[in-house]
Amino acid sequence: MVLNSSIIKTEALLLYCRDLILSYKSNDNLFSIDKELNIFINQEIENILISINAITQPIDYYIRNASVSRINAIIKSYNYIDKTISKFLKKGDLFDPAMLCFSLLCSWFAELQITQNNKEFIYFSLYPYSKIYDSLLLNNINVELKTINIKMIDLSEEVISKLNKYKFK
Repeated sequence: MVLNSSIIKTEALLLYCRDLILSYKSNDNLFSIDKELNIFINQEIENILISINAITQPIDYYIRNASVSRINAIIKSYNYIDKTISKFLKKGDLFDPAMLCFSLLCSWFAELQITQNNKEFIYFSLYPYSKIYDSLLLNNINVELKTINIKMIDLSEEVISKLNKYKFK
């Protein structure tokens, strides 16, 4: 069976982003931002989560089918993403899971245009990431959060570059 590495890596990235979103939702309002921005980000996070859930399976599906070669490759790619991010984020470092999620997706879908012609992923290719960037960087008055979000963009670009080159076995 021939595996499409771009689709496998894309699914792993979406699963990772789903986990980021769920961590964001459980720690809502990590930073002091104004109410309107908080509502906007929560709505956008929810929209992304709905789309991710429409494409991916529940986590127990991946665990149950880990011996299937495609699922195993997805899990390995997911673990690679997690290890790569963990190398950059030291324990206790502040990070913005929402911005990290959007930056990862933007780097993969918009900048590298991975799977851009795959109808399953069109939503993520066309998503207006610039609207999020404007809100979290330009329209945000919290200087600490702006600094962290710039780091999230840098981290995302590094992680996506490595993921794009990653060869699973």
